[in-house]
Amino acid sequence: MRQSVVRVFITILFIGLLAAPLIYRRITAQHNAAAETANRAADLAQYGFVMKESAKASGIDFKHSAPTLDPKLGHIMEQVASMGAAVSVVDFDGDGWDDIYVINSGEGKANALYRNMHDGTFKDVAKEVGLADLNSVETGVSMGAVWGDYDNDGFEDVLMYKWGKPELFHNDGGKHFTRVSEQAGLPDWVNANTAIWFDYDNDGKLDLFIGGYYPEDVNLWKLKNTRMMPESFEYAENGGRKYLFHNLGNGKFEEVSDKMGIKSRRWALAAVAADLRGTGFPDLFIANDYGVSEMYFNDGGKKFREVGKETGVGAAPKSGMTASVGDVLNQGQYAIFVSNISEEGVLVQGNNLWMARAGTSGNNLKFENMANSFGVELGGWSFGGQFGDLNNDGFLDLYTVNGNVSLDPDHSYWYDYSKVAGGNRTIISDAANWPPLKGRSLSGYQQKRVWINDGLGQFKDVAQLVGVTDRFDGRSIALADFSNSGALDAVVANQRGPLLLYKNEVSPANKWIEFQLEGRESNRSAIGAEVRLFWKGQQQVQEVSGGSGFCSQNQRRLHFGLGKVTNVDRVEIRWPSGRTQKIVSPQIDQIHKIQEPL
Repeated sequence: MRQSVVRVFITILFIGLLAAPLIYRRITAQHNAAAETANRAADLAQYGFVMKESAKASGIDFKHSAPTLDPKLGHIMEQVASMGAAVSVVDFDGDGWDDIYVINSGEGKANALYRNMHDGTFKDVAKEVGLADLNSVETGVSMGAVWGDYDNDGFEDVLMYKWGKPELFHNDGGKHFTRVSEQAGLPDWVNANTAIWFDYDNDGKLDLFIGGYYPEDVNLWKLKNTRMMPESFEYAENGGRKYLFHNLGNGKFEEVSDKMGIKSRRWALAAVAADLRGTGFPDLFIANDYGVSEMYFNDGGKKFREVGKETGVGAAPKSGMTASVGDVLNQGQYAIFVSNISEEGVLVQGNNLWMARAGTSGNNLKFENMANSFGVELGGWSFGGQFGDLNNDGFLDLYTVNGNVSLDPDHSYWYDYSKVAGGNRTIISDAANWPPLKGRSLSGYQQKRVWINDGLGQFKDVAQLVGVTDRFDGRSIALADFSNSGALDAVVANQRGPLLLYKNEVSPANKWIEFQLEGRESNRSAIGAEVRLFWKGQQQVQEVSGGSGFCSQNQRRLHFGLGKVTNVDRVEIRWPSGRTQKIVSPQIDQIHKIQEPL
């Protein structure tokens, strides 16, 4: 009997010892979960929002692949092939829920189109709709995509720009996409890193801008020679040409860049269009690598004038990588954000926040760089950046991603990189003269920036405090309200890294309003329509965009945070056709679908 009792005791003790680690882990997990919940609640209370990376939990499993170019570039391959991770937001099937299109750049690798399933999850349907297999040595690899309804049939079409042949796909009722590149009259080969849709002459049909990076006669897989790099790190003008395509209707476009006054061969990385002067016509801003930014004033849809030097935005050469516009002080005036490079102890170009100089307007508009004063100058090796009211307090915040090449964290390529940068034109322009990378990092593993705007001219970085902690090599970012609940989520594409989806939880105390516009006399996508919202003695202006940031496109809907208000005074809409519309006291915490009046 005594032996039986001993055996039972020993058995219980043994089971207890086996179970102890499991019990400990469970208690620890519960404790950690409780601590995380408490921390999130504290951050939510302090900053008005918290973000949680939720890609895998939402059904998104995507990792970007870089291309393998001509072996002559093997010694600096990771640096040359360090672009191509791009993401854009579109409601491709017209169901009222935004979807995600993400670019791959590896030969034979597939792009993905994640359909919004309305329940917080997404499903990749790129293959079934014909937008998956678009990357090959023969036709080039994808760099980005922009969406616009070029034939006004009610469904968003897509332009795929590449290091290679640009491709236009017609959206067949949200069910399939048909390739129409030759019919449209697109060029055979463009090494592009940016494109946007905009109706530059306000004729009701969307036009198209494509910005070249490498010259169009360079095939990166079959180089004639290695003299294909920029001739200068400050004033390079040996890059790809700019293309402006005028929409003729019937699916055809005419290339009119020379005729319209756009003849630059600077190394374009981003473009954005907005009516900066209040003329009713969209002006064009281009952020260029290895040189100065360019500003083109639009003279009534008949001609573009390059006014970078006169306006101040083309005064200092930098490494422009993103271009986004936002009314950061709620004064009814757009500012332009341009990302650049800052590496402590090595190179501090600093980002630009171009704001209209007091007392200037119209054709005399001048800009001054307020990035340092506003606290958004230093962002590492910055790439994509977008404005959006992340905490719905009524002021536009700024989310930027960064990091160039993350390889060996203990060895840096910066010294060798600076040697070639200081060389003469002959040395710089020949890739054979660039020192081998040898697995070293170049501004890698960088912390992202989520700058919140206090509305008084100061931005504060709260990225890590609100849950944005990744250190991948960020390239493209897009903002969208994927749940139709009034909170802007962020989707981020990373070079040789995963697609991230940061879901945004916003304090319910802060209100919001959104506008989904549809043109009738204007282009159906309503790109270029301007909305001014008036509330609590202030105003904010936003414009429907056909692409902004680095290789990205936000949701088509316009989202306004309102802070702790109970009503909005009025909304004034100016359509590209010139028609105006006023809505008094629209309901808050709602998405308003508005058609252009005829």
